Amino acid sequence: MTPPRHVLRATAAALPALAALHAAPVVSTLGPLRNKTMPRLAGQGRPDHVALTFDDGPDHLSTPHFLRLLDARGVRVTFFLLGSMLTRSPGLAKEMAAAGHEVAVHGWHHRPLLLRGPRATYDDLARARDKTADVTGRAPVLFRPPYGVMTTAAHLACRRLGMAPILWTCWGEDWRRRATPRSVHDTVLRDLRGGGTILLHDSDCTSAVGSWRTTLRALPRILDACEARGWQVGPLREHGASARLGEHRLRRREP
Repeated sequence: MTPPRHVLRATAAALPALAALHAAPVVSTLGPLRNKTMPRLAGQGRPDHVALTFDDGPDHLSTPHFLRLLDARGVRVTFFLLGSMLTRSPGLAKEMAAAGHEVAVHGWHHRPLLLRGPRATYDDLARARDKTADVTGRAPVLFRPPYGVMTTAAHLACRRLGMAPILWTCWGEDWRRRATPRSVHDTVLRDLRGGGTILLHDSDCTSAVGSWRTTLRALPRILDACEARGWQVGPLREHGASARLGEHRLRRREP
């Protein structure tokens, strides 16, 4: 049966408002605004600490190089994993967790959440969370959306799943084809302050081919710069407010 015309008109009139509500959190994509007005979402922590994070792994070609370098430097970090990559290299995720790194969720597929509705968003996050928990033996509590684009549906899904969304305060733009170790280092340090969160990539699955090698070569200089400034480098769970928020949401997670 066809709905009455007044119902169709009301539905059509409501669609723009619903779309605006869905997309409203996209404003957090603007780094300077996010860092200034949304410190928790930006990953602002205690001033003597810098959180180092990597997206898009685990990748059997590149991630082991990062794990070896980090182990040699005695540094633990947060890895935001893609479920689609995790299924290919579950052993690497186990290795990350065993080495003391924090394992978090980057979604199942690296697709913009703006193009996904509430059900698809929830299913994507839940699938990635459950697979990560199954492989590592511990449910992740942090989520970073693909491209750093949050939606209302993503916030609601995180709340239901007991996870906290975390973005970053600075990045290295290491995914670009023209990136160099010097440019990655300089781009990170340009915006990095004590309490900041760094975004880098340990895989090129969504970046320029071979870009992970550039990141790997930039990493020692970034660590040296943090050490010279008196900043301890570690995972988000040791970073302050963002870690406490994740633990709080974990306790509230629905069965």
